[in-house]
Order: sequence, then structure tokens, then C-alpha cells
Amino acid sequence: MSRVKRGLSHLKRRKRLLRTAEGFQLGRRNTLKLAKTAVLKAGVHAYRGRKQKKHVARRTWHVVINAESRKHNLSYSRFMDALKKKNIALNRKILANIAEQHPEIFEKIVTAVR
Repeated sequence: MSRVKRGLSHLKRRKRLLRTAEGFQLGRRNTLKLAKTAVLKAGVHAYRGRKQKKHVARRTWHVVINAESRKHNLSYSRFMDALKKKNIALNRKILANIAEQHPEIFEKIVTAVR
């Protein structure tokens, strides 16, 4: 069997790694050892960040719905409970959207719930 030299694939892998680390600061952009750990950590943070983004969005929906429902003398929990009892199936994202952009429609929903 003939000998295989890994020069090309080795260079390709290093090049790809350093291209990913582009924009990092100090030696983390051009030192292989540092770049490797930096890219790995960046991937971990990015993964966690994608999950956190969803949590933050949901939290803001709660805040918006609570603020708007309190204008009509209802707390968030009472409002959501009343929606469930009246079988009004609107999710929090849609409710927050309505509360922000169409307050008059949100007011009609509140009166329907009461």
C-alpha cells in the first residue's frame, strides 16, 4: 500500500478553522491553538444564545400582555385564566402583537373576556 501524505487536508482544516475565527481579537484569530478553543466556545455560546432568544421573546410577550391588560384593570394571570374559561384560543405571541399594534382590538378581547 502506498503512503498517504496529509498535507492538503491538514492545510484545508487549519484554513477553515482560521476563517471561522476571523474577527476574533488578539491571538485568537491567528494562533491555531487559541483559535481552536475560541471557535469551540463561540459555537457553544451561539447554541445557548439561540435557545435564550426564544426565552427572552416569550418573556417580552408576557410583559406586553400584562402592561396592556392592567390598563383595563386585569392582571396577566386573571386575563389568561379568563381567556381559557371563555375558550378563546389566542397564543401569547399573537396577543402581544395585537396589544402593541392594535390596542382597540385588544380592548374588545378584554371586554369579551369579562
